[in-house]
Parts: sequence; C-alpha cells; structure tokens
Amino acid sequence: MKVVVTGAAGFLGWHTRLRLRALTEHEVVPVARDQWADLSTHLADADAVIHIAGVNRGDDRAVHEGNLSLARDLAGAISRAGHAMRVVYANSIQDGNGSAYGSGKAEAREVLAAAMEATGGSLVDVRLPNLFGEHGRPAYNSFVATFVHAVRDGVTPQVNDAKVGLLHVQSAAQALIDGLGGDGRRIDAKGTPVGVQEVLDLLQEFKASYDTGEIPDLSSPLRIDLFNTYRASLFPQHAPIALTPHSDPRGTYVELVRVRGGGGQSSFSTTVPGVTRGEHFHLKKIERFAVISGQARIELRKMFTEDVFEFDVSGDTPCAIDMPVGWVHNITNTGDDTLVTQFWSHALHDPADPDTYYENVRAKGDPA
Repeated sequence: MKVVVTGAAGFLGWHTRLRLRALTEHEVVPVARDQWADLSTHLADADAVIHIAGVNRGDDRAVHEGNLSLARDLAGAISRAGHAMRVVYANSIQDGNGSAYGSGKAEAREVLAAAMEATGGSLVDVRLPNLFGEHGRPAYNSFVATFVHAVRDGVTPQVNDAKVGLLHVQSAAQALIDGLGGDGRRIDAKGTPVGVQEVLDLLQEFKASYDTGEIPDLSSPLRIDLFNTYRASLFPQHAPIALTPHSDPRGTYVELVRVRGGGGQSSFSTTVPGVTRGEHFHLKKIERFAVISGQARIELRKMFTEDVFEFDVSGDTPCAIDMPVGWVHNITNTGDDTLVTQFWSHALHDPADPDTYYENVRAKGDPA
C-alpha cells in the first residue's frame, strides 16, 4: 500500500513514520510543509493518506482557517487524483467544542468527508487526546514537552493542576495506522488520566535519579513513556554518562546500572576488531551500552535525519551511552583487541516482540 503522510516533519508525523517503518511494509511518502505544493503529484497513485498536517498555535483566525485550508487543499488534490482512496484524519477530542481549534478541526473533517463521498473513498476520523512523547517542542506540542525542558534546565514551571488524559505519541501513531485497515469510520484513542502536578513530580524524580546515571522507577507504562520522553531531551548533549571506578589493590569495581524499583536484563558480547554490531532502533526499549574492555565507536542517528553522532569510548575510561528510542545505533570495535561490551535493557527479551528494527546508521536518512 502506498501511504502519503502529511505533516511528516512534525511531532506526530515523525512518530507515525517511525512506526510505519518498524511495523509495516507500506510504501510511505512523507509530505512536509515545504512539499505541500507537490501534494497532487504524491496523491496521483496513492492508496491512502494519513492527514496529520494542522495548525494548533496562533490567533483564533489563523488556527481555524489554517486547519480548514489544509483540508481543502487535500480534498482538491484527492479530487484531481480521480480515484477512491482512504483518508485517516488525525483529529482531536476538541472537535466541535466551540474553540477556534475545535471548530477548525470539525469543519476540516466535514470537507474531507465530502471529498470521500464524491470520489468513493472512505474517511476514518481518529480522535486524539493530549499527546506527549520524545522530541516534542516546548510551548507548542504539549505541556509535557514544556515541563521536560524546564526540569532538564533546572527551572520549576508554574502549574495549574488538573486531571488530563495523556496518550503517548506512539500509541497515537498506532491508532492512525489502525485506521488504514478495517471498516471503521471513527477511532477514539483513550489517554491515561493523570494530574498535571503528578507529571511534574515524576519528571523531577527522574531528573534526581538520572543526573547521577541511575535509572528511575519504571514500574508503570506511564513512567516508562515519560522517562523516555525526558531522556530524549538530554541527548546528545548529556552523553556519555561517566561511570565511577572504585579501585583498590585487588583491582577496580564499576557499577554499570542501578535501577530503582526494577531490574531488566543484562548481557555482554565480545566483538573482534573491525566488526560492527547493532544497526537497529527501538520504539520503546531503554537500552544502555557500556564498554568493559577494548576500544569502540558508538554511532547514533535520529531516524529520517542525516546527522550521525559519534562517541569514541574505551574500557579504560568507564562510561555508558543510553540509546534514545527512534535513534538507529551501532557499536564498532576500533581497537586491536577483542571488545567486551555490556548491554542492559529495562525489559526482558521477548522473542515474539523484540522491539528491534534493523536500519543502517550510515544509510541515507530520507528526511521529510
């Protein structure tokens, strides 16, 4: 299936592309803001569209008209394509609530529904609550992103406490992907009820632990998702994490991983000179690399981007690199001796669901 993803360079768009790459065989065509003029070309032979592009910041008129204009452009491109297709619409629970954003999203939905009726296609209306996750923009995507950057920088933000429904952006992406199949016309994605102050408290707890290199309590899915969101904001500026050697006449002891409220799984590998391991990314797994003996280069690249970050590490200077989700990574033995590396992940390995998706760090990043 050829799937066009609008808004592909944005927060939800990037995560949706990542999940499509990991879990499907669809041909994915990303359309970012600067490619909007080519929308008709991309839709000429498309089977489906995941429509994420939208406007959620600005004055009321800009927000309302921005969402409506994008829908009209898409409807026109679908009409010119001249064949039936499915549109999965990244809508909001605010649809029709009377706000400029809610009204704009509702009217956009009506425009897309009319286009589908005229062309024999189908519209799947996916209602999304408040989203959070890795690489969100502060003061734009969600209050969680704002809190993450404030806590990271040692600032205490003001809080108007309330209960909100929070959904991790990868779960939102899955709801959109679910819309590509089946006969449903509406999907209501449910968030986890959580207090705003509770979110801030958790992030501050994570900072207190992770500033020392310690992994915090990961005893719930919300904690895992929030911690992944927090640590993504620290990379690459806060990598690698220095590990403290404790030496005496007998030798040296180094603590590699300390986890509050959990254990996970630890393993080690030996690698002969010149060989590279890894070349994959994860959607959720928290993974730590630590070289025990030998010399290595660890490389990481955020999916759909070009820049590769390199870290030259050695068993002589103990340190750890924690892999952000959605970043393809590898490790290469750059020395003359056998490399010994310890790996730790927060979850036990499940052969039926390994959360490991192969990609080459040095491959072209095909940015949107």
